[in-house]
Amino acid sequence: MIRKLKILFLGDLVGRPGRFGVREFLEKHKNNYDFIIANVENASHGYGLTKKNYEELCSYGIHAMTSGNHIWDRKEIFEYISQADKLVRPLNFPEGTPGQGSRIFKIDETTSIGIINILGVVFMSPLAPPWELLKKEIEKLKAQTPVIIIDFHAEATAEKISCAHIAARQGASAVIGTHTHVRTADEKIIENTTAYITDAGFCGPQKSIIGMDIDNSIKRLTTMLPIRLEVGPMEQVQINGVELVIDPKTGHSESIKRISEVLSLKSEVN
Repeated sequence: MIRKLKILFLGDLVGRPGRFGVREFLEKHKNNYDFIIANVENASHGYGLTKKNYEELCSYGIHAMTSGNHIWDRKEIFEYISQADKLVRPLNFPEGTPGQGSRIFKIDETTSIGIINILGVVFMSPLAPPWELLKKEIEKLKAQTPVIIIDFHAEATAEKISCAHIAARQGASAVIGTHTHVRTADEKIIENTTAYITDAGFCGPQKSIIGMDIDNSIKRLTTMLPIRLEVGPMEQVQINGVELVIDPKTGHSESIKRISEVLSLKSEVN
């Protein structure tokens, strides 16, 4: 068994800049981690995840991929999600929704990790409240592993903090907030058990408005027209996330540290 688990969670990947930035970051750092998780719901031109991009991200060494409200934006997802064994979609979609809301991943012969993805309901599209589902899912996964990490994809800060306390009472190892693309500075360990941050930030264009082209975003805001947002430029890419250290025997998080790096990328067409 690994003495301590060192886990990397990468905030929402946005388009090609996010994918290529993460590729470069992992080329330098992936051997420092036992397990790598990334939120990928914006990985394909800012909206959803194509099969090609799913396979591309697998090749980078990402072990688990979480998602959110944009998971269905690319309709081809319905064709491959049942075979995408690294992808987790939100748990609180209705029964019968394709894909899985949680998964167990093996790290070695004696160590595994449970990943749960849930969607918030405050200021989000209508969906079933996740709380009872979450409690039951944590209990189910803890029968197989003490290490449980939750990606809570939500808008409201208070809802995220509340989720962390609910999960801590169930013995979850970590609750990592995603969705707003703005990295917060409130990382902490709750109840000496559960690592928490309100939002892990995003991986994508630094010169952007939460990953999207600045001029395009401002035009949409000021004209109130339904202009489609486009991903920002490639040249400078920010990598946001958190690094967790977890005891694999107890599932307790011992530390959480923010990751922030800016990379210069060459213009790439592929």
